[in-house]
Amino acid sequence: MDRIDKAVLEALQDDATLTVAELSERVGLSKSACWRRIQLLEEQGIIGARVTLLNQEKLGLNLTVFSAIRTHEHTAQWFQKFHKMVSAMENVMEVHRLSGDIDYLIRAVVPDMKSYDKMYKEMIEKVDLYDVSSSFSMERIKYTTALPLHHLRAENIT
Repeated sequence: MDRIDKAVLEALQDDATLTVAELSERVGLSKSACWRRIQLLEEQGIIGARVTLLNQEKLGLNLTVFSAIRTHEHTAQWFQKFHKMVSAMENVMEVHRLSGDIDYLIRAVVPDMKSYDKMYKEMIEKVDLYDVSSSFSMERIKYTTALPLHHLRAENIT
């Protein structure tokens, strides 16, 4: 990983629609050298996907919900059932397994409170949950999908 790789990654995180010609101009490489770097970064799994980010509010998904989940069951069978359930729920955007008092944290987007209530009822019907405590975002202060790259050095990348 060198400064040009970092520049390529930063530019693509900012705008994945850049053509190879535009990207090569930004990072100071020929088009063919730039394309080879992109391919190598993809082969290494550093670039996992190139996506289009949509505006959730303009699509009527006006409510962001964070649900803290606690369970008394910590078996592989329970986890598989939970994993299958949350993976199938298209309103669930992220699920994290946590250390501490909370076992899982879910971030979901829904049109409204009624839609969240339907999602909640589906969750408790499908999987045994000890406690579900949800909080509703009132304002998003910061949102980014760009990962910080300033810490990278060649020896840090695997």
